[in-house]
Amino acid sequence: MTPNEGAIYDDVRKCVDEIINYVGKDITFAMTLALGKPARLINELYRRAKEDPEIKLKIVTALSLEKPRGQSEIERRFLKPLSERIFAGVPDFDYIIDYREGELPSNVEIYEFFCKAGANLHSAELQQNHLASNYTHIPRDASEFGVNVVGILLASGEINGKKMYSTACNPDVTLEAMELTMKKRMSGEKVAIIGEVNKNMPFMYGDAVVGPEKFDIILEGPYFDYALFAPPKDAVALSDYAIGLNVSTLVKDGGTIQVGIGALGDSIVSGLIMRNEHNDVYREIINKLEIPRRYGKLIDRIGGLEPLQKGLYGSSEMFIDAFIQMYKNGILKRRVFESIPLMKLINAEELDPDNIREDIIDKLLEMEAIKPQINQKDFNFLTYFGILKPGLRFEDGFIIDGEERYSADMNDDRARREIRKILGKRLLNGQILLGAFFIGPKFFYDALNTMSEEERKLFGMSGVDKVNQLYGGEELRALQRKDARFINTGMVATLLGAVASDQLEDGRVVSGIGGQYNFVAMGHALPDARVIIMIKSTKGTGRKLKSNIVLKYGHCSVPKHLRDIIVTEYGIADIRGKPHKEVVMEMIKIADSRFQDRLLEQAKKAKLIPKNYDIPPEYRNNTPEKIASILGPYQKQGYFKPYPFGTDLTEDEIILGGSLKALKALSTGYPLKMTSGLFLELLRPVPRSAVKYLEMMQLDSPKGLKERFMRKMVVFALRNNKWI
Repeated sequence: MTPNEGAIYDDVRKCVDEIINYVGKDITFAMTLALGKPARLINELYRRAKEDPEIKLKIVTALSLEKPRGQSEIERRFLKPLSERIFAGVPDFDYIIDYREGELPSNVEIYEFFCKAGANLHSAELQQNHLASNYTHIPRDASEFGVNVVGILLASGEINGKKMYSTACNPDVTLEAMELTMKKRMSGEKVAIIGEVNKNMPFMYGDAVVGPEKFDIILEGPYFDYALFAPPKDAVALSDYAIGLNVSTLVKDGGTIQVGIGALGDSIVSGLIMRNEHNDVYREIINKLEIPRRYGKLIDRIGGLEPLQKGLYGSSEMFIDAFIQMYKNGILKRRVFESIPLMKLINAEELDPDNIREDIIDKLLEMEAIKPQINQKDFNFLTYFGILKPGLRFEDGFIIDGEERYSADMNDDRARREIRKILGKRLLNGQILLGAFFIGPKFFYDALNTMSEEERKLFGMSGVDKVNQLYGGEELRALQRKDARFINTGMVATLLGAVASDQLEDGRVVSGIGGQYNFVAMGHALPDARVIIMIKSTKGTGRKLKSNIVLKYGHCSVPKHLRDIIVTEYGIADIRGKPHKEVVMEMIKIADSRFQDRLLEQAKKAKLIPKNYDIPPEYRNNTPEKIASILGPYQKQGYFKPYPFGTDLTEDEIILGGSLKALKALSTGYPLKMTSGLFLELLRPVPRSAVKYLEMMQLDSPKGLKERFMRKMVVFALRNNKWI
């Protein structure tokens, strides 16, 4: 291997040979989270380690994507054909499959800094190997951990006649990891940076674009053009929609938004689209939910109920498909620019990005953004942002437009008037979103791939060191991220406003901290920003039902001194800067009413709230039934669909999957109901309406007692969910 030659290989085995020959057999291999993993490279490297016990392979990564497999046989029967269809052509990561099967060789170790929620709860090894780092610290910590090989999935394209590459879906930690790896090489360490090109990957712009010289080897060819991992969408429940509606009122028109993946992210965007496209219905619903009556002053101060005419800018570590929905619906449209003077003018409403004012040069001179004697640097600035029209040249102190020459001396009043003739019409090279990584359903990748180059450039991609914090560009980033709403999720919130998002009380990691702390810190640093943490008020069902609003909790992701706004399906708790007693009052108001009395009793016993305080009657009806009674009729009108932005699942798969999920919840929450219902089902004949679902499970012609029993379980699941 010749370091940094950017050699193109189409043989992954030869590439791994080169890595081992150059680096040695002690390999600490790093690859980013989720989609940005080079599947062919890591699978071959892992295969070689399985064959050769002398190779010591440490895999440092996060969110090792796994196709759904199921735990019980019923789940596996449902998921197997579905997975084969949806993930056709998507390679598995062999190391994680072997790990789940208990077949990971002793010379291979897996270290993750983030995982799918709950995926590793019962894994002693992965719990012990968890790397607890903020997203922005991962490159540093991984480098110090001993990483000597970095693997990156790439897109390829051509810019100005030169072949270039894009870190596309994951510039997040890879850009900084590449820099730190090169520093190791400069100090004499043997390291390697390998890129794997996949033609299905959208070529993204911004900081994601890198040249071939950044890589030692680039793997490219048909073998590497496999289908991208595209997880199906989660269903959005009515309680999720209620959370999204609450949050949607806190978003300010002309501001900035950050949202995450999953049902709650979709619920927020659905709420914003309803606010924008069906404002009369939107106001009708939120009035029935009593949101304006309860939180009107807060909404007037930091949010709004009107359509989003100015639009929003997205600043989000995760670029989710819901941003595309906001873009298509004319919400994600506020463009920002990499220029402090331009952003100052835009924010002061002295410059419309779509209509350059004729005195723009005068304004920039007043701000000392350009020199009175325009030089090459100033000319480049003016043409890059479209302030001067395309096709001009700068030469010997003149701006040349074909045969016409314009003086660049702005001390001359006549020259300042004349230059107005060659102004552009609208600002160029703005962005409506800055993200650090993406993963989503197939239509998301298709949407990006079918965009024009100009359109795709609106969606910038960069590292988390830029997206998730202000350091290194505080003034510009603050101007760009005005009126920011950093929206995240948590598992549990205490009555004093502390939030647990990544770990259980017993120390087991549920997922990982990711970038949550970064966004919380940034939300408090920006003067007009707010941090909104969404908490589902309860978890479990029946006897297993628990409140997610608690007196105290044995782990903390966001401490109480960084509390801001917490939202459940029942309301909004604005708790920033408030004394403890008021925080407790606000938190109890958004708890499920089945737990409010107990929480109030605990708070009084702990002397956190006055003994004579009682919960106002209007907050005493926080129940799922109330939400269903308000939102249910609108669902029948076509609003609040389980999959608001579509799904890869068929209608029958949705029905069967939802029924089986409800059956699982019934078995844990209401075991007696489950037992009695199943007993009655054993005495009933199989209805004809259930046959097509049984065929999907290969239980239409059961063999043996076990399959007959499973058939009855499936029928009971469908009947319990009122599908038969």
